[in-house]
Amino acid sequence: MTVAVLSALIRPMVEQHIPDSVQAHFYTSVEELYELAPQAEIGWFDMDDKAPMIEAVQRAEKLKWLNSIYAGLDFLPLDMLHRRGTKITNGIGINAIAIAEYVVMGMLNIAKDYRTIVRAQDRHEWLMDAPGKIELAGTRALLLGYGGIGQQVRPRLEGFGVEVVPVRRSGGDGVLGPDEWRGKLDQFDWVILAVPATAETDGMIGATELAAMKDSAVLVNVARGTVVDQGAVTAALRDKVIAAAMLDVTTPEPLPADDPLWDMENAHITMHLSGRAQNSMFRRSAERFVKNLHAYVAGDSLHPLFDPVRGY
Repeated sequence: MTVAVLSALIRPMVEQHIPDSVQAHFYTSVEELYELAPQAEIGWFDMDDKAPMIEAVQRAEKLKWLNSIYAGLDFLPLDMLHRRGTKITNGIGINAIAIAEYVVMGMLNIAKDYRTIVRAQDRHEWLMDAPGKIELAGTRALLLGYGGIGQQVRPRLEGFGVEVVPVRRSGGDGVLGPDEWRGKLDQFDWVILAVPATAETDGMIGATELAAMKDSAVLVNVARGTVVDQGAVTAALRDKVIAAAMLDVTTPEPLPADDPLWDMENAHITMHLSGRAQNSMFRRSAERFVKNLHAYVAGDSLHPLFDPVRGY
């Protein structure tokens, strides 16, 4: 009998679809998770607090397949999972639509200076002119990261008349390779980060890259806080090296109350809410898990597989 240890949060969505050959145990607390983890061949150990997830993975020495709703799993002991040969499926693409819509929202908010309009309404003040004069049409966006999120961002921006130039490993027609984009930063009005958090992407946007951007450019980060040098971004915003930044992610999270980014007019902090701006996350993840569970039992391949060596 295959033992699966799963969060009770998804029990109503998956229990009736579990094959007879799988014995499912649902945990409702950290203590139950720790107790059940050593039995697990299949594990879905997601919790808001990452520490118990790490501990559960370490205890689950029989684990052959780990599933998660999280797309970024850099906080897990990936080297250990790789040594054990554990298959990993993650939540890549589950939140892509919501995040892509957040990117568009943030860009429009900055282009039209909607923040000023909202504040005027709070003051009951009738503005006589539009505070934001930027039209998205005719602007150019560099899209770093062309996975599930990037592929949702591009058509939405193109619908607004934005020329989107993605960056991906293979390069190709209309696409920049990983060694080409830095030399072209001054050609873009928007620089959008949707890359996975890996050693390769850590700090990929720093003082040098920011200085190479247009002083009218906007940085949009819906990846991870670690992919930018946050101190350099803060300085660039303060010194008007770039026009603005939309930061859905920061380092650390939550952003400390005394961090200067909170009070900068050209910093737009959206508190890592982009993926949560939906009601379909758990349903989509449960449906994907059930499909993979039947594939696992049948000896078929799982999708999407997360590579613990590459980190995505």
